[in-house]
This record gives sequence, C-alpha cells and structure tokens, in this order.
Amino acid sequence: MSPKPKPRTPRAKESAPPEAALPPALSSKGRRIAAEYLQRILTARVYDVARETPLEPARALSRRIGNHVLLKREDQQPVFSFKLRGAYNKMARLDAQTLARGVICASAGNHAQGVALAARRLGSRAVVVMPVTTPKLKIDAVHALGGEVVLHGDSYSDAYTHALELQAREGLSFVHPFDDPDVIAGQGTVAMEILRQHQGPLDAVFVAIGGGGLAAGVAAYIKALRPEVRVIGVQTVDSDAMLRSVKAGKRVMLSDVGLFSDGTAVKQVGAETFRIVRELVDDYVCVDTDAVCAAIKDVFQDTRSVLEPAGALPVAAIKQYVETHKLKGRTFAAITCGANMNFDRLRFVAERADVGEHREALFAITVPEERGSFRRFCELIGPRSVTEFNYRISDERVAHLFVGLSISRRDEADRIARHFARHGFDTVNLTDDELAKEHVRHMVGGRSELARDERLFRFEFPERPGALMRFLAAMHPGWNISLFHYRNQGADSGRVLVGLQVPAADERDFAAFLRSLAYPFVEETRNPVYRLFLR
Repeated sequence: MSPKPKPRTPRAKESAPPEAALPPALSSKGRRIAAEYLQRILTARVYDVARETPLEPARALSRRIGNHVLLKREDQQPVFSFKLRGAYNKMARLDAQTLARGVICASAGNHAQGVALAARRLGSRAVVVMPVTTPKLKIDAVHALGGEVVLHGDSYSDAYTHALELQAREGLSFVHPFDDPDVIAGQGTVAMEILRQHQGPLDAVFVAIGGGGLAAGVAAYIKALRPEVRVIGVQTVDSDAMLRSVKAGKRVMLSDVGLFSDGTAVKQVGAETFRIVRELVDDYVCVDTDAVCAAIKDVFQDTRSVLEPAGALPVAAIKQYVETHKLKGRTFAAITCGANMNFDRLRFVAERADVGEHREALFAITVPEERGSFRRFCELIGPRSVTEFNYRISDERVAHLFVGLSISRRDEADRIARHFARHGFDTVNLTDDELAKEHVRHMVGGRSELARDERLFRFEFPERPGALMRFLAAMHPGWNISLFHYRNQGADSGRVLVGLQVPAADERDFAAFLRSLAYPFVEETRNPVYRLFLR
C-alpha cells in the first residue's frame, strides 16, 4: 500500500482505485526538487557512452492484460543497463587530476560496468568492489572493460563499506551508484527520452528501486514537465528498503535482503534519493520472485530478449497493478533497466514463471493404495495439461501424489482442489507453498520396502495435450504402479519413469503389452543409479 509521508499531502492507499488516487499536487518542496533536477538532467553528459534506447510496445502482453504497455529498453545499452548514464555523468565532471588518481565504486554489477566503461573512455583507473553473490556474467564484463574487481560481502551494503575503506587507503574518488546528484541526473535522462518519444497519453511510469537513483531521476524529470503522469516505484517483497523508509519517514536499514533481484538488493537507500523519492514518487508496488520470473518470460515472448530480474520488476508490477485495480485501456511505461542475466539462472526462471503467471497449480493428493485408484484419479484430471506427476509407493494403505497442472487463473487451483476432494481424494493446494516449489517437488521418491519385484522403465511419447493421460489409460489396471515420475520439460517428447509390480504369472502378457505400445521404452531395472537411490 502507499505510505503517507509527511509533510506531503498523504498518498492514497494502493488498494484504492486509481481514478480516486490521481497524483496529488506537488508540495512546494517537491516543486523545488523537480526544478532543481530539471536543469541538471537537461545538461547531463551521457551520450558520449550511452545511446537513446527505444520505447517499444509490448504487443502480446498489452493484448493479454487489456492495457497499452511500453517498454523503455535500457537493457539495450552498451553495458546492458541504464547505469552507465549516471556513472559517466559523474566521472565526466571530475577534473583531470582526480581522474588521474583513479575512481572506485561499489556495485552489484551494472553500475560497475558503467564505471569501468566510463573509466576506459576517460583514461582513468577503476576499482570495483562487488558482493560475492554477484553473477559471474557481471564480474567477467567488468574485467573485460578493464576494471579491477574486488569481491567482498553478501550484499551491496557490505561491498559499499569495504569500498569506502579502500578509497581512504588508496586516495581514489568514489563514484556512488545512486546517492549522488550527478548520478541521479544522468539516470533522469531516461525519463527525458520517454517523454520525448511518447507525447500522447501516459498514465504511469513504473521504475525499479534499489538504492533509488533511477527512480529519483525519473520522478524529478517527469514531475517537472508532466506532473499528471504517475511515477510508481517497484521493489521485491524481500528488498523493500525504500517503501519501508517512506512509511517510517526516515531511512530504514534492512537486516537482510533477497538476492534473486541482485540489481535491487540494497539494505539502505541513499539520503539524497530518499529526499527526492518520498516527495515525487506517487505509489509503490512490491512483487515476488514468481511474478518477476513470469515477467521475464513476458518480455521474452514480446522481444526475444532476456531481462535480468531487476529489469523485469516494472513489468511484473504493471501486471499486478492492473489486476489489483481492474484497469483497462490505460497506457503504462516500464523501464526495463537491465539484462545482465547469468545463463544458468534461466532454468529457475522457466520453472517458476508458470506459477508466477498463474499458469501452474501444484497439489499433494492422497489416494487409496488399491487397484484402480491411480487410474480413477487420473480420469478426474481430464483434458488438463499435466506439468508434473510424482509418486513413490511408501504405505500399504494410501499413496501420496505430487501433481502439477496447467491453469489459466489463480482461483482455478482452489476449484480443482475442491473437485478432487469431492471425489474422495484428500487434496492440499501447494501452489503458494515455497517449500513445495523450491525443494519438495525435486525430492519425491526414494527407496521403499514395498517395491518388491519392481521393474523400472523409461518411456517416451509425443508431448501434446492429453498424451500423458493416453499413456496412463494404456496401462493394465492389474499391474501395480509403484513409482511414477513425469515433468513437462518443454521438449517435443514427454519422458516418463514408471515402476511396475507385475506378477510372474503375467510375464507373457506384460511382454505383449510392451510390444503393443507405440512409445519407445528402455528397461532400467539393472541401472546402478536406480539400485543405489530407489530400489
């Protein structure tokens, strides 16, 4: 919800309809700040290294949510982030003697690349202190630009403290990533371009907030020229230092911050950015990891570009804002502020995107351990696409299934759970359960004393809607399924691992069944991995 900072006119709560929450008239203090920074932004030196990035429509996303979404593509900068604007504007204003001694900065990665590029352009030494949690992609990029990297601490704040120590020891000039008027002014040129590129109706600009430099610069420029445009700050639920500070009326230090969106993982916002943001930013939205992953997927589908988590925050916030306030026909701009994503994080993003987009629901199902119950439950699933199906025999009376199903709306998960329960299957909706999403879905199974005479098979079948259910329907109801594992991997073939307990008397019939299947299979009963972990 929106805080009510003083001495400003209190903001409307986030839950109120936007029609009743128009941007309030700026206070005299707000007008002074906007006017002060307007001149700084108009005279900022950024285009020696930065480029004017496009403002592109996100057509597929716009159609889906019924509002016009524009993407300000700061991920297309030479260092794949807006940060070089502020870094260069700051460093270009240093005198030659100061530049000759060298500069130092603390950064989670994107500011570091901006400083390194600016230093190379200006012929200066650049020392960069980065948290040890910084993605390797960003570390390598700083090295490639000639920066000297020092890794220290788990967050930006830890790296910042160490950088100040090195600054004093080596006589370097500190280039702050956000809490500096020249840096803020450089970032404000993003808003200057947005208003020049889109002169028609614009309801709100959504901007990610870490330390607050981008939000401060953007808000200052927009409120100076078009105060009717709302500026909405976006943070993750586990790194919301700015929102907490505005609510408290003073800067708050977080004890811990979430690191998924490493570009906004800041324990305490800047003094100058706080002064500006509390006066000029109209509202705040906090989004979770799943929503960010879904937003990364949304932008990829529209642009074929992969944003880093911080770059996708504004897109996730627009979707949440539209859904909360039931909006249609509005025009929103999202500043996609970075694309420095480690490739190995994409698997996590892809897995969590469907949950964040409300496209996957997870359930724990209890079924009687008796012939036909497994198939009867599968018939209840009907034509729905199955994303995951895990089962391991463990009890003589009941079986516990871990099931993922495709959905189109979040409230479908509860309806499906009630549907299963009405037909006699105890069901727990795990869609919002972090333990289930992060760990348990990968751990279902293990050894079982009840899996006597089990034979293990890998099957492949064409991955299309209903294919898994057709596969299950082909299984002989008299043969006990003791293990079942399936995950939709997005490939052209589905892969299922099945443990079957077939009576010796049925061996001939079982062999005939395998021959009759249209699916390729491999028996894995003698595989040493199976014998070590599952047998």
